[in-house]
Amino acid sequence: MVIAMNDNGERPGAGPQRSAAVSRRQARRDAMVVLYQRDITGAGLDHLFAALEKETGHTPDGFTREEVQGVLAAKDDLDRAIDAASSSWPAHRLAALERNILRLAAFEIRTRLDIPAEVTIDEAVVLAKRYCSREAGSLVNGILGKIAQEASENG
Repeated sequence: MVIAMNDNGERPGAGPQRSAAVSRRQARRDAMVVLYQRDITGAGLDHLFAALEKETGHTPDGFTREEVQGVLAAKDDLDRAIDAASSSWPAHRLAALERNILRLAAFEIRTRLDIPAEVTIDEAVVLAKRYCSREAGSLVNGILGKIAQEASENG
């Protein structure tokens, strides 16, 4: 049996193809996008999640929503941790995208004990290199390394 597909990989009349679940990497990217847009525009989460779904063709999953809501609830505390880990680049002076990558990863390091800090840091560095710059990857790695060390020392 042959199923007709158009140039976008869709069956005619079937709408976009949706995967049953997104990877954690994609969920982190989605959370980063929502956090960045919230930081820049101040738009509400319902609007931002709807825009993300329209852009990506998939509904933001529970992990994405938990990450975004957790970061927003702890934003001031996360910014203080970033400030403490980076004497020369306080959170308010960082570019918005880098700041939100750092917030997201710092939140994960401090609250998601089921995810090794090394995995979180690696994912954040990948996001920074892809969406910011190569240099941003080094900055993110250094700051998150200090936050991870503090988190492991404090329990």
